[in-house]
Amino acid sequence: MGRSSGFQSGDLPDAALHVLLALVRPRHGYAVMQFLEQESAGTIVLGPASLYTTLKKLAGAGLIEELDGDDARRVYHLTTEGREVLVRNIERRRQLLAMADHIMEDA
Repeated sequence: MGRSSGFQSGDLPDAALHVLLALVRPRHGYAVMQFLEQESAGTIVLGPASLYTTLKKLAGAGLIEELDGDDARRVYHLTTEGREVLVRNIERRRQLLAMADHIMEDA
C-alpha cells in the first residue's frame, strides 16, 4: 500500500509550507516567488515550474483557491483548511526544533 501524499495528509513538504506562508496574504505566482526570496534573504528560491506545480497540488488539496478578478494574473489565497494545515505544520516544525535543541544540548 502506497504512502499518501503530504498534500492530502496535511504533512507538507517544505516548498508547500513556504508557498502557504506566502499566501497568508493573497498573491499571484510571481509575487509569491519574490516574497519568499525577499523574506528568506535569498535562501528560498522557487522556480516557476516548482511553484506552479506546488500551487496546483495545494489547490487540488483544497488548501488554496484562486480569487476571481479582472487581472490577467491568477491570484491565490489560503482557504480556512489551508490556514489550519499551515498552523499545524508550523507547530510540528517547532516541536522538531525543540527536540533537536534538546538532543544537541546533551551531545
